[in-house]
Amino acid sequence: MKVFCILGDARASHSQSPAIFSKIMQKAGLDAVYVPFEIAPEKLGPAIEGLRALNIAGANVTAPFKEAVIPHLDLLSEGAQIVGAVNTITRSGSILKGYNTNAIGFMKALEKRGINVSGKPALIFGTGGAARAIIFMLKWLNADPIIIVGRNPGKIENIVRRIGGTGQVLTDMDPTAVRAHIVVNATSVSSHAESPEMATLVSAVHLNDCRIIVDLNYDRNPNIWQELAKAQNVTFMDGLPILAQQARNSFSLWTGTDVDADEFTKAVDH
Repeated sequence: MKVFCILGDARASHSQSPAIFSKIMQKAGLDAVYVPFEIAPEKLGPAIEGLRALNIAGANVTAPFKEAVIPHLDLLSEGAQIVGAVNTITRSGSILKGYNTNAIGFMKALEKRGINVSGKPALIFGTGGAARAIIFMLKWLNADPIIIVGRNPGKIENIVRRIGGTGQVLTDMDPTAVRAHIVVNATSVSSHAESPEMATLVSAVHLNDCRIIVDLNYDRNPNIWQELAKAQNVTFMDGLPILAQQARNSFSLWTGTDVDADEFTKAVDH
């Protein structure tokens, strides 16, 4: 039996990934299981060694380890190198290679909804690994301009220098004059309880010519981003369609099997 897993903090135990992959593996006739592993930050190194020792067939990586895992891996894909974050690990013998399927998952989810961002302004909240993957893909899709909003000026500048876009510190943002075809929340905040400051800012946002608001989080209710979309008559998409698409890519990297995207979407929907 092959064992696959997801590595993260307490959030790993609440991930939809085990349910999604279990359904797909069962349907594909694979003798395999997919389990969540909750890891303390100081135990990340030993956990990665455990992947080798236990012959784990493949792994996903979630917050807060997408960046911290990199020094523990042997190889990185080009995309993971550029983005500086890993969400998928493959194993070949003792060699562990990191990939980032967040970007392609985001692109495929937009395509499925007929969203074209070429030449259109994009606004991204967040400076972590998921944010960088989204910014990388928006740049590849020729979104212009790409505005990156975050709390830490140093992190913003690092993204601008490494990937591109224009930075803006959260506290300097004027929420009444937002021009964006697409707005993406790549922070962990989706509710007032998680950050009253962010919720207040989001509730004051006035959108001009916006087509879609995307929250990379999922299963959040109430959701300040969904409320903003409803108030301004804009399409809303949470992170589940993106999760389905990136899961498909992870599965292909692990098994060499290309399962139809609709099967992953069905697994997410149920």
